[in-house]
Amino acid sequence: MTEATAATLGWQSCEIVAIAARTPTIKSFSLRLTEPFDYRAGQHVDVRLTAPDGYTAMRSYSIASAPNGSPVIELAIERLADGEVSPFFHDVAQVGDTIELRGPLGGHFLWPGPTEKPVLLIGAGSGLVPLMAMIRYRKASAEPVPVALLLSARTWGDVLFRDELLELENSLPDFALALALTREPATRRTDFGRRIDALMVADVAARLPVSPGCAFVCGSNAFVDTAADAALALGLKAKAIKTERYGT
Repeated sequence: MTEATAATLGWQSCEIVAIAARTPTIKSFSLRLTEPFDYRAGQHVDVRLTAPDGYTAMRSYSIASAPNGSPVIELAIERLADGEVSPFFHDVAQVGDTIELRGPLGGHFLWPGPTEKPVLLIGAGSGLVPLMAMIRYRKASAEPVPVALLLSARTWGDVLFRDELLELENSLPDFALALALTREPATRRTDFGRRIDALMVADVAARLPVSPGCAFVCGSNAFVDTAADAALALGLKAKAIKTERYGT
């Protein structure tokens, strides 16, 4: 499909059909689209809220669910204390409410499709969301693509989609998972108890059967810079390293 731009997409009303607490600061919201669309793992949507006085606030959120033809998509939204949109979702929104969104958007940060080379994923906190869509798509499509995920989180309890990731580690062939906990020691021998660095990225990449053909990095500015530099040090070309930043 041709990648759409925000200017070419209309807004639609979507019903919240499920809400799930994922971490102390992140909730998932399942939204039923009134106008279902096809999308690719890694894409996002714009969400718009309108106050009674007409004031509007808009934010972009990555889609966490895998493309599967369902009219329901999942967004995982982190509560930001100074945010305009996320506090509404965490403190006000209920099942049955409707919100406006448009999408899908984004043509850069996309699962590479059929590939013979392994894929390296590196994320921090809610930066896991588009990477989770890729992992879920990899499982659903049964593409024989080895995948390694290095995920940074403050604590074990802050690991987004933790139980699902642990289950995938046990059941999905050629999927390697490593957690980097920055505020408590690692409890698993395959994890780390520090912030990510080049040695850590090299360690996780080495768990793939052969060197990765591409890398996807999503997180804050500083995190992305560190991870992207580490991916370059592996020998990946700059064009093979796709980055997405939040908090800008």
